[in-house]
Amino acid sequence: MKKLWGGRFEGENQKWIDEFGASIEVDQVLAEEDIIGSLAHVKMLAKTTIIRQVEADEIIRGLERLLEKARKKELVFSIDNEDIHLNIETLLHKEIGPVAGKLHTARSRNDQVATDMHLYLKNQVGEIAEVLVDLEKVILLKAEKHVETIIPGYTHLQHAQPISFAHHLLAYYNMFKRDLERYQDSLKRIDCSPLGAAALAGTTFPIDRLYTAEQLGFSSVYSNSMDAVSDRDFILEFLSNSSILMMHLSRFCEEIILWTSHEYQFASLTDAFSTGSSIMPQKKNPDMAELIRGKTGRVYGNLFSLLTVMKSLPLAYNKDLQEDKEGMFDTVKTVKDCLTIFAGMLDDMIIHEEKMSEATTKDFSNATELADYLASKGIPFREAHEIVGKLVLKCLKKGNYLQDISLAEFQETAPVIQEDVYSLLEARVAVERRNSLGGTGFSQIKFELEKAKKEFPII
Repeated sequence: MKKLWGGRFEGENQKWIDEFGASIEVDQVLAEEDIIGSLAHVKMLAKTTIIRQVEADEIIRGLERLLEKARKKELVFSIDNEDIHLNIETLLHKEIGPVAGKLHTARSRNDQVATDMHLYLKNQVGEIAEVLVDLEKVILLKAEKHVETIIPGYTHLQHAQPISFAHHLLAYYNMFKRDLERYQDSLKRIDCSPLGAAALAGTTFPIDRLYTAEQLGFSSVYSNSMDAVSDRDFILEFLSNSSILMMHLSRFCEEIILWTSHEYQFASLTDAFSTGSSIMPQKKNPDMAELIRGKTGRVYGNLFSLLTVMKSLPLAYNKDLQEDKEGMFDTVKTVKDCLTIFAGMLDDMIIHEEKMSEATTKDFSNATELADYLASKGIPFREAHEIVGKLVLKCLKKGNYLQDISLAEFQETAPVIQEDVYSLLEARVAVERRNSLGGTGFSQIKFELEKAKKEFPII
């Protein structure tokens, strides 16, 4: 089959070489964007009198028919036409005849594909942001129900201090809020039109790039034609933002996996988000959480793949850049699926408040409360820290806890200790009193929840 670019070639590639070089199996995802970009381009060609209006009208009618078919998934693509651009042009030629050849005036596949990806990613980032907002809503609603649910706070996976479960949840709310802000900020780079840069040097035709940008809803245009066709920073930024988001999801999944284990029993997943074992009848596995945790590596891989493709690429376009799309498409789907599954899993997750609270009564997570108590009585904190450490060691040897020590024994160690110490050693009181800005105190959490409701972004 004669290639649309085949004028200077005498021979033809073998079929397997054509298959290796073709990208249509991947970039057919961009069919609608490619046609929409072509519609803007042909309208500009008519506006600037580069082609006659009657020709433009015929091309527009043909493209609109193709767009309708694309939306119905009725277009049939051929590997012989290599990529989405040549496939659409070939299909347009079948629709309207030779006048279709005028569509490619004053453009290249180089600026065409870049335009397609900007259009695609602009739309997809908006959709991801919406799903991310849905997850944030689930977290806030869960946190509102558990302001006064007490759970051990951990460092090094060791009991550290008692905290509110809502405080723990709101930590993730803040992570996802930053993820959302990163996506929204990236739109400034995505929302930029490369159309009209042509192959790399611009064109001698009197095109109007601002007009096509306006037609396509772009807020700006690339100011350098070489940068326009070779830039993939906007995809790298998307992949980087997505990797950070997936890292946050993975951390949260790890905690859910721990919480739902027999050792913790802090929470249970519903059957919809669990699976069983083919050999062990008792098992209820947190497979969805584990899959999300696993898919994080997939998104990381897509980022590193494109970083490696871009490394050492000279300006401007190179065939290496054909490898820029598959990882982007995969990341879009992976992130959307993971956010949707995770939001549903978290929303349905059953919290065992008693188990959480119980875990703070038979531990030493109240040790800092005792050290602070001594410091408030005038003992230097470092000295108070040592006193409490020795008391913990005694308890470990006896098999009891700080709240089990008699007042007389307390006073033997530190005479300043009074009866009021016992209420301060209660986990609930310890949490309630920590009302420094950003702390786990109930009043602080309620303040943060109210602030979140006021600041909650509307997409």
